[in-house]
Amino acid sequence: MGVGFAVDVFGVLILSHAAYSIVQCRGLLKITEEEFSGPPMDVMVELILGSIFCMWAAHTVPGKFLLIHPNLGNFLSLLRPICPLLLDSSRLVGTFFPTILPDCVVL
Repeated sequence: MGVGFAVDVFGVLILSHAAYSIVQCRGLLKITEEEFSGPPMDVMVELILGSIFCMWAAHTVPGKFLLIHPNLGNFLSLLRPICPLLLDSSRLVGTFFPTILPDCVVL
């Protein structure tokens, strides 16, 4: 799991505690009938630290990156079984994707 994951969990815990503190503060202000002018300074520090920890972990924890564009040959082979469906909407498909139409679709 590593350090990045632990920092992320710690950041989420800090953010959760800050949210709980805000709810408790608002409840106390309702009981005392005071106006809510903003969160206390310690809650603001918790929000900033929790956000920094979560953003740092999001940028440093490696993930498995996949290609966005699929292999065009595999994509066309997947389109071949649905050629009858594409024939009905071939003008629409041909307008937006003219280079990927299978051989069965004739405009």
